[in-house]
Amino acid sequence: QVQPVESGGGLVQAGGSLRLSCAASGRTFSTYAMGWFRQAPGKERDFVVAISGTGVMTYYADSVKGRFTISRDNAKNTVYLQMNSLKPEDTAVYYCAAKLTTGVSDTGYEYWGQGTQVTVSS
Repeated sequence: QVQPVESGGGLVQAGGSLRLSCAASGRTFSTYAMGWFRQAPGKERDFVVAISGTGVMTYYADSVKGRFTISRDNAKNTVYLQMNSLKPEDTAVYYCAAKLTTGVSDTGYEYWGQGTQVTVSS
């Protein structure tokens, strides 16, 4: 079992960058795929990106391809989301989640963090 905790959100101007971090407790972090999701006000929570336990496989939503990069450091039990060229439509609460699987997925995540707010001003 892992418990994700997000950090790094904030306010940034359009075109700017932010890096989110997600630290997860547990001794078997590398056996979990990690995903980032986001929820804008009045909208459903959407998948953003996921990375496999080894970090070899990644899967991006079309809306963030080429702008966001996911990575992980299993020695630190941490996954990162580098967000570049941010747009106002990226404004949302960003959630980190974990799923016990060998691949990557955009569904079926079992453990969720509390979320961190990202606001992009125009």
